[in-house]
Amino acid sequence: MRKFLIIITVLALAGGTAFSQGMLDAYRYSLSDLNGTARYLAMGGAFGALGGDISAMSGNPAGLAVYHSSEMVTTLSVNNFSTESKWLGMNTTTDKTRLSMDNIAYVGYMPTGNDEGLTGWNFGFSYNRLKNFRRSYSMSAGSALNTSVSDYIASRAYGIDGKTQMVSGTDYDPYSSQDWLSVLGYNAGYIDYYNNQNTAYYSSFGDVDANGNWQPYSLSGASLRVNERGSVDLYQLSFGFDVSNVFMFGATVGITDLSYHYNSQYDEKFSNDNDLFLDNNLSTDGTGYNLKVGVLTRPTDFLRLGVAYSSPTWYKMTDYYYAEAGSYLTYTENGASKERSLKAHTPDTDAYTDYEYRTPDKWLFSAAAIFGQNALLSVDYELSNYGNMKLYDNNGNTNTYIDANNNDIQNYFKNQNTLRVGAEVRVTPQFSVRAGAAWSDSPMESVLKNGQLEVNTVGTIPHFTVDKGISDYSVGLGYRFTPQFYTDIACVLRTYKEDAYSFSSMYENGKAFLTAQPASLKTHTTRVALSFGYKF
Repeated sequence: MRKFLIIITVLALAGGTAFSQGMLDAYRYSLSDLNGTARYLAMGGAFGALGGDISAMSGNPAGLAVYHSSEMVTTLSVNNFSTESKWLGMNTTTDKTRLSMDNIAYVGYMPTGNDEGLTGWNFGFSYNRLKNFRRSYSMSAGSALNTSVSDYIASRAYGIDGKTQMVSGTDYDPYSSQDWLSVLGYNAGYIDYYNNQNTAYYSSFGDVDANGNWQPYSLSGASLRVNERGSVDLYQLSFGFDVSNVFMFGATVGITDLSYHYNSQYDEKFSNDNDLFLDNNLSTDGTGYNLKVGVLTRPTDFLRLGVAYSSPTWYKMTDYYYAEAGSYLTYTENGASKERSLKAHTPDTDAYTDYEYRTPDKWLFSAAAIFGQNALLSVDYELSNYGNMKLYDNNGNTNTYIDANNNDIQNYFKNQNTLRVGAEVRVTPQFSVRAGAAWSDSPMESVLKNGQLEVNTVGTIPHFTVDKGISDYSVGLGYRFTPQFYTDIACVLRTYKEDAYSFSSMYENGKAFLTAQPASLKTHTTRVALSFGYKF
């Protein structure tokens, strides 16, 4: 039986509209996949000190100066996404397979004819898919679930005057200034006043017993289905030059196109055939720009060292929202059994927010060992400062709520460490085998990662996930048909671990008065990539 939760203190929740973005929204849009050519993928992306691959434009652009010929290359891939969830003992698996074109690029080589000093320079144009958001997952729980989303919304609604601020009037729109999830839940019948206090609420899913005491209905189950799609695409212009075949320098200017679409359906069932549903849609579009600079050196024929800096990506973003909610409720009034069915939705127009966003900056440190003409080993270490993410209003300024979000980012995010390792062995002059791996830890502080604080989410979506780390393992082959034409193939196995929440826990003075029960979520991606290249 669920505990009946009544909120008697003012909550430190989102001020202003429900549209304000939170720290987890900022984090989502900063993520990237292991993406590039098949050779790059097969070696775990450890190319910061190697260069000679168009993927270097996205890591260390000094690697562009390694080219001593012009080249064109493109990559196609098949991706299978398998997501496993485990929520209070119930397991669910969802699978999807998609075909995509991940990159296409051209590199031009301009030799100077000098043996010393500036021996040559290169330029390149590339398209590369940084992130594929596509996946679906489902999670289901049974009677072990002890807290309803209606309890959560009742808590969020505290302080809003239900008689004057929750219901539309002739000249009044309740969505104009209130927390949208609270208004939607109230109008969909999730919550009601507590006694005659029109600013305190309780879940509607309960009844009064023979002694006049309130008894909540027990939850018999809940389910959440989420579909995500979209991508982050990067268009780059790069330059690199070689000094005496010892030092190489490079720079890249990038334009980023972000598209993200989210759809969720959440359902709860109670005893006595009572139920509720909450459906959400979110679409996000963004355009950004960034800059990368790098240097690579060959102190000996055996060793290569590299360092690169990637600036933040500065985005202009727009979020579009729409949500529907409803409930079916049976109850007793004056000794008679009654039923009520309500539905509500957010406004059809003007449900959008323009804002600006800055991703974290990154440093890349690399080393590679070259064993003659037959083998190499490469290692990259990438340091990303997620505490430097920032959110701004559409004029590039902050307001009280955005300042609070940026403080949350600084307080609950830290550096992310990524290690990539790759190796290649040339079996014959035409045939090569490769292997690699990459590991990224979670940049979230333990209090966030372990669900020990309240999380504000975007729009009317209470659901969110918390990062628990990413690992990639890859193998690949390469074959050179002629000195000019070659093909590479790679297979990458990625595992992304998260905790998925249907809604946040809530705290007062450091103590939880509403405790969420998360599901463990693992997304396994199997990717087969094929690249074709031509040197001239």
